[in-house]
Amino acid sequence: MSATIQPLTLLLILLAGYLFKRFGLFSDRDYRVVQTAEFNLVLPGAIIYSFATNPHHTSLLLIAALSFVAALLPAALGFLATRRRPVADRAFLMLNSSGFNIGCFTFPVLQSLLGPAALVPAAMFDIGNNIMVAAGTNVMTQTLLHIKPGATLAEQHAGAAPTLQYARPTDRDARRLTRRALLCNIARGFLTSPSFDVYLVMIALMVTGLSMPQWVATVSQPFAAANAFCAMLMVGMLTDLPESRRDVLAVAEVIAWRVPCGLVFAAAAWYLLPFDPLVREAVALCCMAPTAVFSTMFTDRVLGNAKLAGLTLSLTAVLAIVMMVGTHMILHV
Repeated sequence: MSATIQPLTLLLILLAGYLFKRFGLFSDRDYRVVQTAEFNLVLPGAIIYSFATNPHHTSLLLIAALSFVAALLPAALGFLATRRRPVADRAFLMLNSSGFNIGCFTFPVLQSLLGPAALVPAAMFDIGNNIMVAAGTNVMTQTLLHIKPGATLAEQHAGAAPTLQYARPTDRDARRLTRRALLCNIARGFLTSPSFDVYLVMIALMVTGLSMPQWVATVSQPFAAANAFCAMLMVGMLTDLPESRRDVLAVAEVIAWRVPCGLVFAAAAWYLLPFDPLVREAVALCCMAPTAVFSTMFTDRVLGNAKLAGLTLSLTAVLAIVMMVGTHMILHV
């Protein structure tokens, strides 16, 4: 029972955000205030605190490689499996079927189930995962579906075609400029993500063997303490009931992709990683985490439908708690 209190508390915070919005204490757009604070201040601070207070060894970068593959493959497979679907359906599936909510959700769950030592492999898992959720999945979705950044699909007059209209340049100079624009868009997608930038700095410190002074942990501790609360409150403010049968099917399709993929990668982590049981269990549980909070932001930018992404996160969070607690109990029978 004690191991489930922390995960259930996260769901109660999410429920509070939803009820506050339903009763008019929050407006429909207030989530953007919390979203801005979470992505640009709170989550980067939590990442810094994790690295400042726990030793991270370069051998654990193998976990980051596994998480990168686990976050990349579902989106790539979803793109291939939906070649004849409308571009809006494809974008929603790609943005929400891959990536894991580690810093905002899994950290406190793992701490309650396995103790503080589990945060080290979880942080290493989040390095590879963050490459995709903080920018990679969004860039890949925009590039493969020919979506122009800065405008929703409705503003770009997307129809039922599998991708937006795209004419390949025939002139050599035009192709060169197109490649340069694509590279700039990819670089901008990554470098304008504060979480990704923080991870780059933390990896550089880890590889060079430099340690952060104690005052860094002291300064970043309040951000780490606020991380789970801000993230779950924001998701609750985003969550809304589905408006149509199409919304229900979209969310169900995401769950149908995430659960089998998560279980496959969890099994790979438990049976293939060359680490002690605690590390392998922590990584396996990370593979069962819900959709990333970043998915709500990118779904909002691409589809203008953050509420549906919020509902997806909420439902996958409930499933994640059941799967993670159940797996933990099975492994410790």
